[in-house]
Amino acid sequence: GRLDHEPGPEIGVMSLEFLLDIGSWILLVAGGFFVLVGGIGAIRMPDFYTRMHAAGVTDTLGTILVLAGVILQAGLSLATVKLLAIAIFLLLTCPTSAYALANAASLSGLRPEVRGANREQP
Repeated sequence: GRLDHEPGPEIGVMSLEFLLDIGSWILLVAGGFFVLVGGIGAIRMPDFYTRMHAAGVTDTLGTILVLAGVILQAGLSLATVKLLAIAIFLLLTCPTSAYALANAASLSGLRPEVRGANREQP
């Protein structure tokens, strides 16, 4: 039989908006998860280098995922361009600053803690 009312373009647009919302929320939740895990890791890790690693993951991956989720919500606009510029800036500066911090700590004589089987016995 023939349909009296065929679906129009508004159904396709609604489903696209719905998919963008789902993708956006997945990115936002994943970013929030990485920020939470990185924050817990920064508190629970035993030494400076492992804490710095946890903070670096939070800075880079968590922030980029959250920004990507916000970009999907913003659509194509000037806000998207600004958010992309922020994401590129963070991708360049966060790992660089973490490296500089670890290098400065190493040069000042701070050594990582060694635990387990590789530890020298006195």
